[in-house]
Amino acid sequence: MGVRTLKLTLTRRWFDMVASGEKREEYRRPSRWILSRLEGKSYDAVEFRNGYGRDAPAVVVAYRGWRMGTGRAEWGCDGERKVVIELGGVLSWGV
Repeated sequence: MGVRTLKLTLTRRWFDMVASGEKREEYRRPSRWILSRLEGKSYDAVEFRNGYGRDAPAVVVAYRGWRMGTGRAEWGCDGERKVVIELGGVLSWGV
């Protein structure tokens, strides 16, 4: 069995912070879409892409799990209850 990877898209600001290792959590509104990808699922990594094009930069980071909660304002959390995806170190880069 291969590496199980959650694939998400980020804007440049957050992508750069994740890629540098500065941002260690990703926040998402608790929509049916994101919950359907997390609940009852197991991942090894998260692939973040900065855009939707074939040549959009990508970074793969270790997946450390998820929880419901609030996060840090400097990492984009607005104080509302969010899905918090916990991230590990960078595993690879891609384009």
